[in-house]
Amino acid sequence: MAFGTRAQFEAVREVAAASVGATYSAVGTAIVDHARLIRIVSTLNAEVYVSFDGIVDHIRMAVGSFFIMDLSSNKVRDDGMFVSVGTVFYVKQVSGAAATGSLWIEVLYAAGGV
Repeated sequence: MAFGTRAQFEAVREVAAASVGATYSAVGTAIVDHARLIRIVSTLNAEVYVSFDGIVDHIRMAVGSFFIMDLSSNKVRDDGMFVSVGTVFYVKQVSGAAATGSLWIEVLYAAGGV
């Protein structure tokens, strides 16, 4: 028997430079399924922090950078490490405000058999 898992993508979460402030603000809505792969891309012209709880600085994004978190993209459906359902991403500036660019987050999860 072959195991197959279908990749499902959530809608892109995006925030423009003008919406990134000194305190955390949400980037889109909560994750709807256990996330296996997350890609965060910043074209902002200032460094930012990304948080998974809106309290702790979890990831520091350099100007014009990206971050890929591949937790278990090549595991069977119920196997591996995941980012929990209901997780909301947050972003805030490190020291100075961004004037241009945006930050976006792409989420992939396993949707069952192929």
